[in-house]
Amino acid sequence: MTTTPVLIPVEEYLRTVYRPDCDYIDGEVLERNRGETPHGRLQTFFAFFFRLHEDEWNIDVITEQRIQVRHGNFRVPDIMLAALPNPDSRIVRTPPLLCVEILSSKDTLREIAKRTLDYAAMGVKSSWVVDPWRRKAYAAGPDGKPHPVSDRLIVAGTAIAITVAEIFAELDRLEKRAADRTR
Repeated sequence: MTTTPVLIPVEEYLRTVYRPDCDYIDGEVLERNRGETPHGRLQTFFAFFFRLHEDEWNIDVITEQRIQVRHGNFRVPDIMLAALPNPDSRIVRTPPLLCVEILSSKDTLREIAKRTLDYAAMGVKSSWVVDPWRRKAYAAGPDGKPHPVSDRLIVAGTAIAITVAEIFAELDRLEKRAADRTR
């Protein structure tokens, strides 16, 4: 059985508060998969990591804020980095330097690739996709296509970088810490 999506006007999407926030693509409100501990731990890690480098990299770290990827279409990346000065406030309309997506257990790379393609079409320099379940990382450049990365995630033309090993070592540390507290 095929369900017909319920389409709403963009104005209604923009004045509605969704908890958690949703993407809006071609008139359809799309829920994002999230709410699982590995996703939350990595999102917190990235926000903290980037916050430590805000002054050095001249960036604004933004979590779960709407970004207008094209006329009438909006995404909500897990993390984004905007170059300073950042002219956007309520909705990001200026292409950020980086969008980071962290997969939930139900996400597929095919679905996430739609997001990275939207970011690239908007002019985002780089998108990173991190899969805490399979311990894999992907990077998408200006073409928007995610490619596996085993050593280092970077934003070309900037000092923004992190090793894949560092990401998963931190996830392992956080998971061990949580396990130790339950004993």
